[in-house]
Amino acid sequence: MSAQSGTTLTTAERALVETNGIEVIDEAERTAKPSDLFWPWFAANVSVFGISYSSFVYGFGVSFVQALIVTVVGITLSFLACGIIAIAGKRGSAPTMVLSRAAFGVNGQKVPGVFSWLISMGWETFLAIMAVLATATVFTQLGWSGGTTTQVLACGVIAALIVLASVAGYHTIMRLQSVLTWVTGVVTIAYIAMTMNRIDLAAVTSREAGPTEAVIGALVLLMTGFGLGWINIAADWSRYQHRDAPGTSIVFWNTFGGALAPVLLVVYGLLLIGSDPALEEGIVNDPIGTLATILPIWFLVPFLVAAVLALVSGAVLGIYSSGLTLLSLGINVPRPAAAAIDGTILTLGTIWVVFFAQSFLGPFQSFLITLGVPIAAWAGILMADVTLRRRNYDEAALFDPRGRYGDWNWTAIAIMVVGALIGWGLVINIFADVASWNNWQGYLLGPLGLGGKEGTWAWANLGVLVALAIGYLGWLVLGRAIVRRQEEGV
Repeated sequence: MSAQSGTTLTTAERALVETNGIEVIDEAERTAKPSDLFWPWFAANVSVFGISYSSFVYGFGVSFVQALIVTVVGITLSFLACGIIAIAGKRGSAPTMVLSRAAFGVNGQKVPGVFSWLISMGWETFLAIMAVLATATVFTQLGWSGGTTTQVLACGVIAALIVLASVAGYHTIMRLQSVLTWVTGVVTIAYIAMTMNRIDLAAVTSREAGPTEAVIGALVLLMTGFGLGWINIAADWSRYQHRDAPGTSIVFWNTFGGALAPVLLVVYGLLLIGSDPALEEGIVNDPIGTLATILPIWFLVPFLVAAVLALVSGAVLGIYSSGLTLLSLGINVPRPAAAAIDGTILTLGTIWVVFFAQSFLGPFQSFLITLGVPIAAWAGILMADVTLRRRNYDEAALFDPRGRYGDWNWTAIAIMVVGALIGWGLVINIFADVASWNNWQGYLLGPLGLGGKEGTWAWANLGVLVALAIGYLGWLVLGRAIVRRQEEGV
């Protein structure tokens, strides 16, 4: 079956393993409705890890009210951006990075595709690492061994769960996510109920307000850590939508499903962690395990199971989509094999960090901001592209360099490069001691009069927002005529 035409699954295949790769989904398989998007996005983000993010937010030196505002605004806007890109999935019924070919060209898409694959692999490995570390911490609290043997077994079990689910594919994942939503949701509510008595409103509200640059820095952290961290896979879950599904409904359910749990959890974390400096400090090295230290012994096992499942849920979405991205880059293997390749890399990365690395959170956040800049520029371009288009994608042309989308679109690539170069110049490596390889960033902070790398604006990570704006406005202006010619078939 050619890449352009898709394939029709038998009932047995549909129930077991998705055989679709990056090809356009067959009309008969577009059976999802917008509300179905709630489950994968909610399940992947209803993790107690969201509570830990409040520690990172407070790390910028902001008050509770400032943190509250940036939490609601930052997380919601970041998933709204995902919702806009998800419209492309309905219009083209192909993975996000294939739909990106309309703007970048069939082969030109490989430029953002490499960054997309790297950031997906980084996210899913990070989630697996946290699951392993949380398991070891909880086992230690229970009086069991939390040492090397436990970590090895946890690593094997967690990696197996992630890889098996991602290899199974869309239909299996959608069923799993609807179940995991209830399991993790109930335990998370129980966690909140058991820890509410530790909240000290006087301590929380006594935190002093931070400057504007600190507020922007916290905002960018939340946007990057939540919605923008998923934006490169946003259309992967909407490609099974009916052709006539309203775009506004797709945006709403994507945004609502993705933002609801993180907003509530981070807000609760602002209250809980803002009351206890010990929690705030411990989260730096073991985000979820530290949250377990304040629980009664009898609740540790349910907490561990739910926490691990929530992290696995997020990693499954990442592995599934990184496999699709790998295929879009020209790797000629079946989709399940691509997912298995990425799963192997995830396992090796988890082993290295858990057993050999001295610190993982610092290098990861440095890595995340670095990749987040070009991905933000790409996201701006794709959001503008969705805004400009009035027709469904020419599905055959997405796979044909001689088609209307062309081979390489140098305008889009140039906008992304400019956005990345300017963006990197406006962020700094916050973790210079543990990620010295990233100290080259921030080269525009001095020339632009923002105080240089040691100034207060250096911590605002303006480069992410600037790259996003350059991508969006650049393609909105320079891509308008290109999109018009494409839709006219010229």
